Amino acid sequence: MVCGAKVVVTGDGFVPGERSVIIMNHRTRMDWMFLWNCLLRYSYLRLEKICLKSSLKGIPGFGWAMQVAAFVFVQRKWEEDKNHFEKMLDYFCDIREPLQLLIFPEGTDLTANTKARSHEFAEKNGLKKYEYVLHPRTTGFTFVVERLREGNNLDAIHDITVAYPQNIPQTEKHLLKGNFPKEIHFHVQRYPIETVPTSKEELQFWCRQRWEEKEERLRRFYEGGKCFSAAGQSIVPPCKSELRVLAVKCASLLYWTVFPLGMLTLLYLYSFARWYFAAMIVFFVVQQKIFGGLELIELACHQYFKKQQKVHDTKAKIN
Repeated sequence: MVCGAKVVVTGDGFVPGERSVIIMNHRTRMDWMFLWNCLLRYSYLRLEKICLKSSLKGIPGFGWAMQVAAFVFVQRKWEEDKNHFEKMLDYFCDIREPLQLLIFPEGTDLTANTKARSHEFAEKNGLKKYEYVLHPRTTGFTFVVERLREGNNLDAIHDITVAYPQNIPQTEKHLLKGNFPKEIHFHVQRYPIETVPTSKEELQFWCRQRWEEKEERLRRFYEGGKCFSAAGQSIVPPCKSELRVLAVKCASLLYWTVFPLGMLTLLYLYSFARWYFAAMIVFFVVQQKIFGGLELIELACHQYFKKQQKVHDTKAKIN
C-alpha cells in the first residue's frame, strides 16, 4: 500500500496464535521487517519476538521499542549468550507467552564477505559450498528448541525461505533512498514439534538438512521462473480474510500518520510535553547504561518475584 512491494507467500502458512520457532535464511538485513507482511496475513504480529544483535537495542526509538517488546538481544558469542537465552526462554515459558521467536541460524546476512567465510567453513569441515545461503550455526537453534520444548511452550517450527526476484536492498540505506524490493517471496514449511527430532545431534542434523533444501530451492528460484513452484504456479496457503487484512493495514496507516503529527503538535504547543519527551530520552539512555535494557529489568523483576513466591510456598508448607 505504501511502498508498492508485491509479497508472495506459498507453502503451509501459519496456524494463527500457534507457538513456534521461525527459522529463515538471512538474505538482507531487512528480512525481519519484510516478514511482518507474512505474519500480518497468517498469524499475529504481537506474538513475534526477534533474536537480534545487541547493538540494535541502543537505536533511539526503534531499539527502545524492541526493549519494551522483550526481544532477545545477543552478542553472537555463545559463551556470553547461553545464560541470557536460558533466562529469557524460561521467562517466556513461565508467563505462558504464546511466543513466535524468529531466529537466523546463519548468524548474519548474505554478502560477499560472509559467503567467503561460509566457504572457508565448508572446506574445513568437508561440507558442500553454498551459493544462496550460508552454513547455519546449529548450537543456538538446538538450545532454543530444547528449552521451549522442556517448558511446554512450543507447537511447531516454521522454516521460511525468503527470496527477492528483482532488486535486493541489502541495508537500511537502500530503503532510505527509496529502493524497496519490488517483490518479496516467502515459502513457508510448517513442522509440528512432534515430528522434529528430540536429541541434540539429530536436531542439529535436521537444521542442516533444511539449509540443504533451501540452497536447492533458491537455486531453482533464481535460475528458473523466479517462483517457489516447479510448475510456475504458487501454492497459496490459507489466509485471513482480505477484508480483515485491509482493515488492519488501514488502521495502521491511520495510526502512524496521526500519532507522529499529534506528538509534534503537543511538543510545539506545550512545555510539559517537551519536558516529558526529554525525560523519556534520559530515562531510556540511563537505564540502558546502568541495567543494560528494559527487557533485563523486566527479567530481573520476574526472577525476584518468582524467588519470593518460592520462599512463600516453602513457609506455607512448613506451617
